[in-house]
Amino acid sequence: MSILTYILGLPLLAALLLAFVPRNFRVIMRAVAVLATGLSAILALVMFLRFDAAATGFQFPQQVPWVTSLGISYHVGVDGINVGLVLMAAIVAFAAACVSWEIQNRDKEFYILLLVMAGGVLGAFASLDLFFLYIFHEFALVPTFLMIGLWGRGQQKNYATFQITLYLGIGSLLALLGLLGLVIYSGANTFDIPELTDYLGKTALAPGVQGIIFPLLLFGFGILVSLWPFHSWAPAGYAAAPTATAMLHAGVLKKFGLYALIRVALPLLPDAAGHWMPILAWLCLGNLLYCGWVAMRQKDFNWLVGYSSVAHMGFIFLGIATLGTIGITGAVLIMIAHGFLAALTFGLSGYVYQQAGTLEMDKFGGLVRQMPFIGVALMMAAFAGCGLPGFANFAGEVTVLFGAWKAYPLITVLACWGALLVGAIYMLRAVRAMQHGIVPAHCATYQDAQNAWRKAPFVMLLAALLIFGCFPGWLTQKIEPRAAEIAARAAAGNAGTPTATSVAATLDRN
Repeated sequence: MSILTYILGLPLLAALLLAFVPRNFRVIMRAVAVLATGLSAILALVMFLRFDAAATGFQFPQQVPWVTSLGISYHVGVDGINVGLVLMAAIVAFAAACVSWEIQNRDKEFYILLLVMAGGVLGAFASLDLFFLYIFHEFALVPTFLMIGLWGRGQQKNYATFQITLYLGIGSLLALLGLLGLVIYSGANTFDIPELTDYLGKTALAPGVQGIIFPLLLFGFGILVSLWPFHSWAPAGYAAAPTATAMLHAGVLKKFGLYALIRVALPLLPDAAGHWMPILAWLCLGNLLYCGWVAMRQKDFNWLVGYSSVAHMGFIFLGIATLGTIGITGAVLIMIAHGFLAALTFGLSGYVYQQAGTLEMDKFGGLVRQMPFIGVALMMAAFAGCGLPGFANFAGEVTVLFGAWKAYPLITVLACWGALLVGAIYMLRAVRAMQHGIVPAHCATYQDAQNAWRKAPFVMLLAALLIFGCFPGWLTQKIEPRAAEIAARAAAGNAGTPTATSVAATLDRN
């Protein structure tokens, strides 16, 4: 049995186990959730370390036929595109379980939904079958709606639940139509992604058919990722969500749409990809610039972080739009880095909310004096969000910008302005408002993280950002070979797009 089955199966098995635990055994329920996600994270780290960047094809595979008449099978495996995403998802799931001490009612239901969400997103990243890729995503998505509606906070939680359900429901439906159209019109009679890739590499879909299916995938998955102008659900949803839910959704589940575009849409529909990528490149400026400007106007820290998260998606879309090895490599690197960053930031904001009952920035001051650990961690998260060198976000963003320069020079200049100026302004203003100055009288009762267990999830996420920021080659060496293959397939439909240059060679020249 593949190690991937254990990684995604442990949270799902734990969720099933909790269904039989009496609800008054609160300590046991929390221990089961933490233990299951912790073991999953350890196994994911082992898998990542054992991954051979020089090997070809998918590693740690397992395939079990399910509905043979339709070509559906449980098929998992990893390559350079998803090996880092599985590791990131497992670590964030463990961190989310650790911070769930804030839940004081309906613990049993919350931990079951959290574990289903964690198992679903791990399964979505590991699946190599379109049917299970979509089903695992829905396993992770549905608990999001329930958790915001039942354990959400703020006066607008019902509106946020309705909005996120409507938007993401529409996005999932469009993506489903695109995936079904891809399978039906391919004529391959299989949902298996490697088989579809080989089949369509020899017998490509007609350009007209690609032109219908690709926008369904682009905008379906784009809505799930908060592509501008379909982004308004994200800040409201994250502001109302419980801490663990916001960490998992913003940090991990939100990357599913981007992963599916890279894994499915680009290599299987190369002709349409070549036509739509310039449009995507311009749309991503809405994320980078418009959402950045809106973030500058926010007074609530969670709303600011929500818009910042949407803005960071613009870099990933820009990397995908290059259809090049460098851009795609940088996009995947940002997906991993932003997963750690979003989980860290929402985890810290949730801790502050539990102490203060509010996240309105003008009601804070001197937070770093009153809560040294939380304050310093929050400041480091803000610096990572600004793209400061030394954090993984910087490595991903600079790689994307190098990859985008040749394909979209004007958009790249505007993206640099949005990243370096707008992003720095709203993050540093938040740091100044919350961290510095005189400590207000009502903040004197706030307590810092008191023990190693409370600090552990934040230390772990910060360590991941710093390790991959100082040693990005540990990721890029794994990502680049597979990114080059995807770029080469996409180039077949867009011969004028640069794809061949390696990441290392580009960084050396610059």
